[in-house]
Amino acid sequence: MSAIKHHRILLKLSGEALMGEADYGIDPKVIGRLAREIIEVRNAGVQVGVVIGGGNIFRGAGLAASGMDRVTGDHMGMLATVMNALAMQDAIERAGGTARTMSAIKINEVCEDFIRRRAIRHLEKDRVVLFAAGTGNPFFTTDSAAALRAIEIGADLLLKATKVDGVYSSDPAKNPAATRYEHLSYDEVIQRNLQVMDTSAIALSRDHRIPLRIYDMSREGDLMRIMHGEPIGTLVSSDG
Repeated sequence: MSAIKHHRILLKLSGEALMGEADYGIDPKVIGRLAREIIEVRNAGVQVGVVIGGGNIFRGAGLAASGMDRVTGDHMGMLATVMNALAMQDAIERAGGTARTMSAIKINEVCEDFIRRRAIRHLEKDRVVLFAAGTGNPFFTTDSAAALRAIEIGADLLLKATKVDGVYSSDPAKNPAATRYEHLSYDEVIQRNLQVMDTSAIALSRDHRIPLRIYDMSREGDLMRIMHGEPIGTLVSSDG
């Protein structure tokens, strides 16, 4: 197998990804497998930061659509991401790794505050850093938080783990004829409204020239294959 191609990555996991086949919450088998894959990559010499969404527990926009105040709903969503990050921290440590959860909102009794220099120091000490509570602000998604944290820690690749094997021209579950793209530019994603990540996240990645790769997290071993440079999923970069 070829040499490791990446030094520091930011992995974005959706909260829904942690549910497995369940309708709600966290599937221990799924989070355990993800933890083992993260540790495998970390042991290969890659520094790993992780942002996890909270959609398996609460989603601020969904709560707002049901009539709740949007700011209140988003704050609840932030707390849900803290819960998911703590669960992932526990799974990583039970699997033999070391991890730190850092929150964008103050919740000192259960995890650290996010401080950029301290986060980088944790990465340099071979700890997986789990970034919780999004950006700490309502109206911003965890996709935007992932792009922001990737920039702040100097990641050389932003990964979004999903339930599909890349970006398609339309929903492949509804349209069997949908085309999967191997490579796109940031502007193509925005102009075609491909729903890879929200527009703010794509624009941040574009402006700071951080490549983004979307892949299927259910395929065990793909994270390590990407670290070795295999063209898995869809790459979004400045020269699509």
